[in-house]
Amino acid sequence: MQSDELSNRNRDVTINIRAHQAQRDLIDRAAEALGKNRSDFMLESACREAQTVLLDRRLFILDDDKFQQFLQLLDTPSSNNENLTKLLKRKAPWD
Repeated sequence: MQSDELSNRNRDVTINIRAHQAQRDLIDRAAEALGKNRSDFMLESACREAQTVLLDRRLFILDDDKFQQFLQLLDTPSSNNENLTKLLKRKAPWD
């Protein structure tokens, strides 16, 4: 779901965190610099970081030899893997 879609809907859950005074002050200064309130700034920052973490699990870089090995493994028929089937049927966290 896109962040625009999320921001246009009413928020229906509460997230509570404890922080040091210096951390809150830093967050407040950054939020103010962007013309946002603390809640909007924290939620947008946390969601952006969450998407980055999840997307980083999908991208990997291989040299030519490793890439050829990877392609060979992809071309090799696999045995029935129930856990993989469940995973592939699951909705992606960012959808």
